Amino acid sequence: MSESADPRHGGEIEPVRLPEGDLESIEASVRKLLDQSAEQARLIDTLASAPPADPMAASMPFAGFPGMPSYAAPAPPDPKPILELEGEEFEDELAALTDWVDDHLMDVYGAEITTAAPWCDQWQEHLDVVAWLHALWLAYQQHKDPEAGLSGMAVWHRDYLTHCLAYVRAPGGPLSACQTDPERPEHRLLRGPGPSAKSTAREAETQQSDAGSLPVGAAT
Repeated sequence: MSESADPRHGGEIEPVRLPEGDLESIEASVRKLLDQSAEQARLIDTLASAPPADPMAASMPFAGFPGMPSYAAPAPPDPKPILELEGEEFEDELAALTDWVDDHLMDVYGAEITTAAPWCDQWQEHLDVVAWLHALWLAYQQHKDPEAGLSGMAVWHRDYLTHCLAYVRAPGGPLSACQTDPERPEHRLLRGPGPSAKSTAREAETQQSDAGSLPVGAAT
């Protein structure tokens, strides 16, 4: 391989010959540049086709290092019916439910308190009402989610809200003995059905059997 040099006096260009070692060095450099260019092109194609980065992974400083454990956000616990909760867990859930019922449900859908639509400012004492309103709240959270689609809230109104309020505020429902006049608040729990006659008879027989098996003088 040769390169041009300054023309001689006769106007002809005198070829310059490069040593074989320099020629091999230039060829190696060119091949290296071509390889780097091809690698960059492959990297660009890979980044262009990669899925969006996980925002949680970006907050992990060693997420890209091999051998490091991957981070996965814990799944939220499955919601339970409120009457299956106990202790502090029950109290926290009831407090959250109360905020939603007072600040949203009754504020928007409460309507007027009448004998045909009673209400109780101590509705938390009525366990059946708590269960109904909690189920309504869970359904509300599900149907307001974007994954429920544009008709999500319409379905909630039709299938859940209407039926829940029709039961809770029915004239003969669980709150019928409570407040019917907004000016005169009142709260009273209605007497619920007790154990059946068969259960009562079986309990009485068990008590008699236990009393008959006591040693003489134990009953005194």
